[in-house]
Order: sequence, then structure tokens, then C-alpha cells
Amino acid sequence: MITGVTTTDTIKPTPTNVKVLKESVVRHLVPKAPLNLHTDMHKPAGSQTTTSDSGILVEVQSDHQEEKARHERKRSSPESHGTQLSAKKPRESDDETLKKMTDACKTILECIGEDPDREGLQKTPTRWAKALLFMTQGYCENCKEVTNGAVFSEDHNEMVLVRNIDIHSLCEHHMVPFTGKIHIGYIPNGKVIGLSKLARIAEVFARRLQVQERLTRQVAEAIVETVEPLGVMVAMECSHMCMVMRGVEKVGASTFTYSARGCFESDSGKRTEFFNIIANNGMRSC
Repeated sequence: MITGVTTTDTIKPTPTNVKVLKESVVRHLVPKAPLNLHTDMHKPAGSQTTTSDSGILVEVQSDHQEEKARHERKRSSPESHGTQLSAKKPRESDDETLKKMTDACKTILECIGEDPDREGLQKTPTRWAKALLFMTQGYCENCKEVTNGAVFSEDHNEMVLVRNIDIHSLCEHHMVPFTGKIHIGYIPNGKVIGLSKLARIAEVFARRLQVQERLTRQVAEAIVETVEPLGVMVAMECSHMCMVMRGVEKVGASTFTYSARGCFESDSGKRTEFFNIIANNGMRSC
């Protein structure tokens, strides 16, 4: 018979209560163990420590903390940012979307002290709405569509690299542009992809609200999914208008990011070869 565990009808069952009850039952069935100071000192923030009748410390995480942890796992998963080949977000009908956006733009113009009805601004809300829809059309695209089956069997096992691809995106923090170059290299594993499709894959993710770090990673992961190569390397260098036109106002600053997968991640020599080529030191154009 298990002693020291009691319940009453007045206690409302919750996931936390059930967890505490289970922990208490288990603790009564096993020998008393010494306290692990290292574990206790490094328990997750927000967890609670309670003592069972047998004197064993039991760590219990609240429902709120469990829900927060689930949310963080979901937020950090690839699905949350549309990195899968088939990821796609449908838009509302064009007329309905344009009406919402133009009305919002008129409100913004009024808020900054402008007159939306003056001659130079009468068509601005519509132009702005159409431009923003174009610059974010990546939400309605996926890699499977833009590559259009242009993956071919080919016995080539050396690096394929397309460099100096123009890239333009919108910073998700201020919705102002960042622009620069992206370089994409991969080592085939029995399959190659049409060269223009590398640029199209980059555009799918660039034409969304982005941060450069995530954009670089998403392009690399999409190429891995599309071509299944031995390795992929993506590097990007951009100037961000959010730190040129506002804030610190540093015109000459540029941001460099890269993402390595497969053999590029494990072999520093491959990464060096990639960087030498994009710097125009390892190969000269004919």
C-alpha cells in the first residue's frame, strides 16, 4: 500500500496536479537517492521544486512554462518560416487585398501630416499596395514551383558556384530594404539543378519580410531539399537601409552571413575554396 498520497474531491485535476501525483507515486516506489546539486542548480527557469513525503526533491514545471516551451519549439521550427519546398501562404482576392492596403496607406499619409487627396499622392496608395505585394510575393511561391522540375541526373562531383546574384529583401523590423549579393555553391551527388533556378530559389525567400541571417539559412536548406547534394554553401553580403537611412546612419557598413551544409560544414578546405572563388582569387573569368 502506498502511503502519503491523498486526494480529495475539492482538488481540481490539472496537468500539473496529475504530474505531481505521478511523481510522488514513483518516488515512493524507488529507493531514496541523494540530491543532485548540479541538476538542481541548473534546472530550467520557471520550474518549481517540491518535496515528496519520502524527502526526495521533485522538479515540477508549471502549465504556463510547458505551454511557453511548446510555443518556442513551434516558433523555431522550419514550418513557422515556410522553409519547406511546398510551403505557401495564399493571399486574399486581389480586389479585397488592394482595398485594405490602399485604405491603410491613406491613413498612414494622414498620420505623417500629408494630404492623400493632393495631386501627387492621389494614386500613391494604389502604387504602394501593388509594389508591396510584388516585394512580398514569396509568400505565395514555393521552391517546387519555381524550379519546375529542372533537376537533372549528371555525373559531376566538383563544386558548382553561381556568384554575385543580386538580392533585395525587406527588413522585418522596419520594413525598409536591404540589398546586396548572394553567392550559392553546391557539390552535386548525382544530380544538378538549372543555374537560373538557384537565383529563383533565393528570390522565393528574399521576397518576404526577412532578416539576413534567416534568409541565408533558408536558401541553403531549400537547395539541400531540392538537389540532395553532398554539400551546400550560401554567402550573402548586404547593405541595410535600417542602419543607413535611420538609427546609426552608417552608409558604408555591410553585413556578411553564410550558411554551410554537408561537406562544406565539415571540411574547412571546401569552405576556403568557396570563399576564394567568390573573392575572385581562386578563379579568373576568361
